[in-house]
Amino acid sequence: MVIGLLTARVSIPESHSLKDKRSVLRSLKDRIVGQMNVSVAEIGEQDLWQSAELAFVTVAATKEVVERRIAEIRDFLVCTPRWVLLDTEMHLM
Repeated sequence: MVIGLLTARVSIPESHSLKDKRSVLRSLKDRIVGQMNVSVAEIGEQDLWQSAELAFVTVAATKEVVERRIAEIRDFLVCTPRWVLLDTEMHLM
């Protein structure tokens, strides 16, 4: 069993309030959870309305599956114009 953790910091330039930020993050979480076998949580910068720190966690039998899922998440974060991906960090356990 392999556990993969991806932390990501994103900027949300279109957000003008915490309500706007929550709407964007809810959409992001719903799309990722619906498309991929991962869990998502906001883990930092919760009081800032134009940035967020998120954690994505997945579990699989092999390292290759976990790495592929994390790469898909990273690609999704890079390719979506509603936010700007600032930084990512990956850990395998």
